[in-house]
Amino acid sequence: MAAPHENRAPADDAPGLAARRLATTLIDEVLRAGTALDETFERMAQAAGLEPADAGLARAIATVAFRRLGTIRQVVGARLERGSPRKSGPFEPIMVAAAAQLLFLDVPDHAAVDLAIRQLHEDARSSRYASLGNAVLRRLAREREAILAELDPLTDTPDWLRESWTQTYGPDIAKAIAAAHAEEPPLDLTVKSDPAGWAARLDGIVLPTGSVRLRGRETVTGLPGFTEGEWWVQDAAAALPARLLNVQPGERIADLCAAPGGKTVQLAQSGAEVVAVDRSGPRLRRLKANLDRLGLSAEVVTADVATFEAEPFDGVLLDAPCSATGTIRRHPDVAWAKQPEDVAKLAALQARLLDQAARLTKPGGRLIYCTCSLERTEGEAQIETFLARNDGFARDPIKPEEIGGQAEALTALGELRTLPHQLAGETPRLSGWAGFYACRLIRS
Repeated sequence: MAAPHENRAPADDAPGLAARRLATTLIDEVLRAGTALDETFERMAQAAGLEPADAGLARAIATVAFRRLGTIRQVVGARLERGSPRKSGPFEPIMVAAAAQLLFLDVPDHAAVDLAIRQLHEDARSSRYASLGNAVLRRLAREREAILAELDPLTDTPDWLRESWTQTYGPDIAKAIAAAHAEEPPLDLTVKSDPAGWAARLDGIVLPTGSVRLRGRETVTGLPGFTEGEWWVQDAAAALPARLLNVQPGERIADLCAAPGGKTVQLAQSGAEVVAVDRSGPRLRRLKANLDRLGLSAEVVTADVATFEAEPFDGVLLDAPCSATGTIRRHPDVAWAKQPEDVAKLAALQARLLDQAARLTKPGGRLIYCTCSLERTEGEAQIETFLARNDGFARDPIKPEEIGGQAEALTALGELRTLPHQLAGETPRLSGWAGFYACRLIRS
């Protein structure tokens, strides 16, 4: 690795510097404010006005930084004799971004280090630690192979999540979940028809559940069939709950907390009269755009589900707001932005929404409750307490053939419980799916 010029003055025109600045700001903002990386990136990238390549690099750096944040903090901390310096401004996020590049991205060592040192010099608080940062980063580059040889995926799982998963699923499965999260996620599509044909055309694999998983990493909007509305992006596990509703043409179906709309379009594709309800106007505008692209229709209502009133429906799908810990592989920032107290607050909200969903289900109707969470509090325990206070509902067990024969994703009570390490594929990257919980209930 070429030695960086650690005392070089900042230069606005240094190639790649703007991308590193954005990556550092993203990391700092998500960790400090607990915001979602996707939304933060969209807002900041637009404001920064970067070229697509630079914006893409910034996002890649931030994403891998969160995917490997536990390891990065550990290895950087071990090489800071006195720990991370206090009152050092952006020192920590700059070091995290640089370490992510050095250890996990195909970026030249000299570029990662040199541009990090330039960033340190841009802030008076961090500038005095430029020599320290330079020494630590150069050491990481020299010791990269030894560091990577000793990786433990559980290191990249916050303590509270590791303890929760170990208690719920056992230590072996907890480690398997963490290992799955270390892999870049594949892209899954739900197709209107002919999964085999689209898999062949897009170099994909037809999964047992009917989703198409792409082997490549192409830009979605440039793929055949996107403009024509032949398919939409949807994780294979996320595609299951709507199918479990067994919608018949002409039925009235409510999709509660509907945005961004993957399940809405599934229900509309089945021929149902769908009412999609969500409180977020901007997210519903995206849902409408997807419906238009796909040539499908649904009634879209901007409302708080907790107070939404309508004539009871034949079927109700409630994809409740949750901690989203089942999506960590696709959204690694979730692991570090969420805290245990968030789960408790969300569980209380889920209970209220579930009671409202029950009121909107007509006698003899079906109710699907689902969350993209690995936490039992937001899944199995939520249904147990619901049934204890609602004797007019009963479980309708899901059968393996309804989910492509994936019996390992069903509980003893016939509830859906997908885990990130399930669904073995051709390679580790092409294996797995999101962590989802779903229960099908019938109103007597």
